[in-house]
Parts: sequence; C-alpha cells; structure tokens
Amino acid sequence: MNAGGVSSPDRAPARPPSLARRLVLALVAAGLLAGETTVAAQPAVPVVYVAPIEGIIDLGLAPFVERVLSEATEAKAAAVVLEINTFGGRVDAAVLIRDALLRARVPTVAFVNKRAISAGALISLAAEKIVMADGGTLGAATPVQMGAPGNGAKPVDEKSVSYMRKEFRATAESRNRPPLVAEAMVDPDVVIPGVIEKGKLLTVTTTEALKLGVADARADTLEAVLEYLKLPGAEVRRPTVNWAEQLVRFFTHPVLSSVLMTIGILGIIVELRTPGFGVPGAIGIASLGLFFWGHWLVRLAGWEELLLVALGIVLLALEIFVIPGFGIAGTVGIASLLGGLALSLVGAGATSALVLWAVGRVALSLLIAIAVSLVFLRLLPRLPYGRSLVLETGLDARAGYASAPESDLKWVGKRGTSATPLRPAGIADFEGQRVDVVSQGEYIEADTPLEVLRVDGNRIVVRRAVGGRDKG
Repeated sequence: MNAGGVSSPDRAPARPPSLARRLVLALVAAGLLAGETTVAAQPAVPVVYVAPIEGIIDLGLAPFVERVLSEATEAKAAAVVLEINTFGGRVDAAVLIRDALLRARVPTVAFVNKRAISAGALISLAAEKIVMADGGTLGAATPVQMGAPGNGAKPVDEKSVSYMRKEFRATAESRNRPPLVAEAMVDPDVVIPGVIEKGKLLTVTTTEALKLGVADARADTLEAVLEYLKLPGAEVRRPTVNWAEQLVRFFTHPVLSSVLMTIGILGIIVELRTPGFGVPGAIGIASLGLFFWGHWLVRLAGWEELLLVALGIVLLALEIFVIPGFGIAGTVGIASLLGGLALSLVGAGATSALVLWAVGRVALSLLIAIAVSLVFLRLLPRLPYGRSLVLETGLDARAGYASAPESDLKWVGKRGTSATPLRPAGIADFEGQRVDVVSQGEYIEADTPLEVLRVDGNRIVVRRAVGGRDKG
C-alpha cells in the first residue's frame, strides 16, 4: 500500500468521472449556489393593498372592492386595508361589500379615517380588524328612505330595521365583536346600560370603540396601521377604479338610470306606433341595453329581469297590433315591464321601502315616456323624420291619378268622434254615419273628438280635434 493511501495494489484504480458528468455536477452546484445567493440577496417584501371607501357608497363600489380582494389573494398579499371615510349610502351595495369581506381569503383591515357612518359601519364590522384614527366615529346605521326633493330622509318600517339589526349582529358575531353594540347602531330600541339609552342610535368615538371592543387599535396614519400589523416597510399598492367600474358607477347612478329607462320605454312606444324599424327603436334598445349592462355587472339584473321586460314588451305589442281594446295582455305587459325594471334596481339586503322606491321610479319613468310619446306622435308628421313616413303630396285627377270619391270629400273639415281605437286605421262617427278613417300615424283612443284633415284617394285622414265641440 502506498504510504499516502492513495492507491492499493490489490484493487483496480477508481475510474474518474466522465467529462459530461463533471459538467452536470458543476452546473447543479452553480445553480444551487446561485439560488442560495439570490434568496439571501433579495428577501421577500410583504405586499399590502390599500383601497379607499370614500363619499357615497353606491353600487359601482362593490365590483371595485371585490376586484381588489381578488388581486390581493392572487398576489398573496399580507393584508388589504380599506381606508374608510364615508357617511354611508345604499344598503344593498354595503351588503355586497360585507359579503365579499366575510369570504375573503386575505387578511382585511378597516382603517376608519375619519368616519364610518351607516353603510360604512357595516363594511367596517365585516373586516377582520378595525383601526380608527384619533377623533374617528362609527355607527348611526338605521336605514332610511329618501324623501321627495327638498325633503329630508324618512324612517323606514320596523321590518326593514329588524333586518338591518340582524345583519349587523351577524356581522359582529362573525368577527367576535360585541353583537349588542352592533345592534344598537341600527335600532334605537336597543339599550346598553352605561352606553346608550332607549330612543337613541349608537355612534362611538375612537376611544369608546376601543373600550367596547369594537375597534382593535388606534392609528392616525397608514404607516402607523402597518406598524400595528407588524408590516413596516411593506410594499403598498393602491388600486384605482378602472374605466369599466367608472362606467358601472355612471350607468347605475339613480338619475341616469331613470333617464335611460325613460328613453328606452319612449323609444319602444314610438317604434311600435310607427311603421318599420328605425331610429326610435334603435335608441330605445340601446338605452335599455346600457341600463341592464350596468345593473348586470353589479349583479342586480339577471336573466329573470331581462325575461320579464322582454315579456312585457311582447304583450304590449300584441295588445296594440293584434288584440282589440285594452285588456289582460296589456295589463300583464305593463306589470311585467314594471316588475323587471324595478327588480333591476334593488339587490341583496333591499328593504321594503327600497323596493317601493324602485317601483315608484319605474312607474314615473313609464308615465313620462307615455306622455312624451303622445306629444311626439302628435308632432311626428311635422318633423323631418315624420314627413318621410307620411305622403303629403295630393294626387288628383288632373295629374292623372284617381281623385277621391265625391262622397268622401264632403267630410273634409268635419268633426266627429272615434267609434273604435285608431291603430292608425279605425272607424269614426260623423253626423251619425260610421266612416272608415285613418290617423296620421298616432294611436287615438275610442270616443276621442276628431277632425278630418284631407282625403287621399279612398283614405280619410283625421286628427284629434283641437278646441271647439263635437259636431257629430
């Protein structure tokens, strides 16, 4: 044996590793070393998403919060902080956000800076932790019904208050917060000795919230919130409302959605009363499409509401063109149209007062559309678009055309009464005789005073009588 013990005469010398094997081993070692070096040189930095909850809480805010929670979950964020400063807003919008927070798979924090009133209080209670700035307030969440313009909000019925009280209690219980305190924010009949007496709603300050176990900490800045969460130096990401969410908030605004409903109904009514398919129908369908698109994205409108509206339009069309008079089909059609549009305005957590408010909005839009359509159809023959639908040129015998019968010409300028509805053709009563007549394209109810404008061939054209008394 060699003194160094390197080799032995009794065994063959070991074969050295091949060049390929040595190259693979070198690459693996280099990769491991590089991986260790990379991890050591670039430690992971926690990520925190911060989303503002400001101003009025509306339906367009819910998709934004849901998107933030989804992005934070995919990014494996350490927390989502909702920076809240609101006097409240829609109950159904707050319920959507509340549900999203309760099922979130990322830690959530409500940073109340400076107030979380009404619907904002429900959102705050749904977060895992509540941090309040000095001088902050939280509470006063009884549901109210908006009054007429110029009047203040009105209290809602007991059923609505009871629902919201239990919604607040369930939310508080799910986050291990005092449920009675949450109920006292909604119902003035809840009494907590030493905290709130009967007949008053509970609103707590930062100090009171900490004392009652509603809030978890006090912090005046986002940096202080991150210190409390033990996430100093975390990467802060502030998502903003994207263009689609801005459009949703725009199209679901109460004023604009009412305008879209009115224009949509108006366009359909005018289209049903004029021949062919043209501009009014296109505008009506586009308006209703924008209305339903915005409410579809916030999960208010669904297939049920769309089918109800479509059924209402079909029944009204049958009532106008097929079924004589106005009966069951027309009544059911109007009810279906009202129901489909009203259900598209309310969502989860809607109180009975909110449902009545939605029905009132739709009914008002329908009445305005009917009134405007009557005026529009009356003026239609005088408009450039209307003149293209009505033949204004007289074709007399001197021009080579058949003139109107002499027996029909005697009715020009006469006044009478419609014996049947004119759709636009029908029967009128002139001086005790029943005569076939046609309107200028407008729908005229039975027993309406008429005036003969002209005779075109064998067509006696009439319009509603303006002033004076019937001569028929």
